[in-house]
Amino acid sequence: MKQSMRRRQQGMTFLGLLVILAMVAVIGYAGIRLVPVYLNYMKIVRTMESTAAEAKGDNPDFGAMRNSFDRHWQIEDITVVTEKDIEITKDASGTVTMHIAYDDSAPYIANVSLTVHFDKTVKVR
Repeated sequence: MKQSMRRRQQGMTFLGLLVILAMVAVIGYAGIRLVPVYLNYMKIVRTMESTAAEAKGDNPDFGAMRNSFDRHWQIEDITVVTEKDIEITKDASGTVTMHIAYDDSAPYIANVSLTVHFDKTVKVR
């Protein structure tokens, strides 16, 4: 009896293959739609880190940091957020931090869109 059942079990059915391919396609399409969103985030992080490297020192100037952001924003062509959305703060110990938090979305299918929340803090050392 066991041998007759093993002979009948050939593998995956065509319907099972279609279901798996559909799931892979839906997830793959979401990944493709989210690639530009993550590339923009990487540009913003790179800009923040290069500005922090330029402003290294004992007493960084906030105005110079804003000018650096403005230059980098134009070079990188970042349109999701503006350089004014970055909060530059100095705590009691004198540590300067840059923080940005924003949501970005990408259209997915019909009226469904994918939204991603980004939150990044960079310390100026």
